Amino acid sequence: MLDAALQPVPRKSRSILPGFGLTMGYSLAYMSLLVLLPLAALALTAAKLSLPEFWDVLTHPRTLAAYRLSIGGALIAALLNTIFGVIIAWVLTRYTFPGRRIVDALVDIPFALPTAVAGIALTAVYAPTGWLGKPLASLGIQAAYNSTGIIIAMMLVSLPFVVRTLQPVLEEFDPELEEAADTLGAGRISIFFRVVLPALTPAILTGFALAFAKSIGEYGSIIFISSNMPGKTEIAPLLIMKRLEAFNYPAAAAIAVGLLAVSFILLLIINLLQAWTRRSASL
Repeated sequence: MLDAALQPVPRKSRSILPGFGLTMGYSLAYMSLLVLLPLAALALTAAKLSLPEFWDVLTHPRTLAAYRLSIGGALIAALLNTIFGVIIAWVLTRYTFPGRRIVDALVDIPFALPTAVAGIALTAVYAPTGWLGKPLASLGIQAAYNSTGIIIAMMLVSLPFVVRTLQPVLEEFDPELEEAADTLGAGRISIFFRVVLPALTPAILTGFALAFAKSIGEYGSIIFISSNMPGKTEIAPLLIMKRLEAFNYPAAAAIAVGLLAVSFILLLIINLLQAWTRRSASL
């Protein structure tokens, strides 16, 4: 017992960077004020409805049509932006050409552009009398005041999220891996799909998720280029606004909770795919 008593007391391990408790407290407080409390208030407002009333709001034909348009349009916009975002990021990272910095700066414009200004600009361009809308209308293609215009608006506001997510990964990608595959006789297409693409997949999924999240919640730019017809071109955020204007706060909260739940499920699936691709790449 004397030997046990004389043993040195183990010293408490210290972090290399001190201040974890204080910074963690600030982080949780900040996230609670900006995220958790508003979401809790949203859930409490929706809870004012009974379960049958909540279900009736979610399954109303007008609500379902708005969900289909918002979610379907966001998925299409995110998919198209992922494809072309990879190409744009590849060109900006791998090639040097006149005006490269201008093109790189243009990618960031939707970040700073007010959504109302973006909607007015898109309407001026794609309306039946616009610069692009008029020649498209002569071909029988209407690019405004329908679901096509909604997808175009979603693509505009969400493109930078894909490009800026992929650019750092491409810049840090080791070109020696491509050179090794080339010396082993692999073609350009084979190198891209078997060497480059697996390394980019987590970033591509992240960009897709960010583009989808931005698109599904977009409001300002869409209301200008869509005709906002209930059941046809009415997005879910606009329906929520109309319920708020009618002072039907529980119904607006119920629609928001349903949209939030669908978005959370889709983002959870994307995050699981990201984790799976990272594990597969590390094997």
